[in-house]
Amino acid sequence: MISRHIIGAAIGVLVIAGTASACGPDDTSGSSATPAVGTSKTAGGDDGKAETKAVPGFIGMGLQSAQDSARSAGFRSLSSHDSLGRGRMQAFDRNWKVCSQNIAAGKVVSVDTELDFGAVKLDETCPAKDQTAPAKAGGTMPDFAGKSVKTARAALDSGTSISVKDAAEDRFVLVESNWQVCTQKPAAGEKLNGQPVEFTAVKFGESCP
Repeated sequence: MISRHIIGAAIGVLVIAGTASACGPDDTSGSSATPAVGTSKTAGGDDGKAETKAVPGFIGMGLQSAQDSARSAGFRSLSSHDSLGRGRMQAFDRNWKVCSQNIAAGKVVSVDTELDFGAVKLDETCPAKDQTAPAKAGGTMPDFAGKSVKTARAALDSGTSISVKDAAEDRFVLVESNWQVCTQKPAAGEKLNGQPVEFTAVKFGESCP
């Protein structure tokens, strides 16, 4: 039979061991705890401000090269548009060159600022100033003469019935951004009340008859 002296000694050892464990080096109570995994500082620095950089000059560069250069400089938001106002998409950036940029070269802005490039195809001449697409028509027919059929259509209400005919030959008007309006009905300035709209057009580079 185990004596009371042995049992008492064993209990004493367990009490001492428990006390040492509670106060040992693994105890972090009252000390600076290590931050939790996943904690990070505000992007752009301790003051929370976004990073800023001077905008490079892109005019005269190929559109793809300009975009690559902008990304390398740290700018994240890039877009482009047709400088001739025809509403063409820059599907193959290497086939376009930069005519304008919305932020002047040398201006210091946040790297989150959108840089927008006005561009034309490589074999085209940059306009003196970017041409804009027609504004939304509202209740009055705009003057669409010389504008691309694509931008004319976009300026009208989406429910408008529109027909387009070749003014020179009997060709199909397929890629409307490549065609310019010659005549229109209703005429410019007339009220729009849901009536159908008719255009005649020729390809850009051709003369209206």
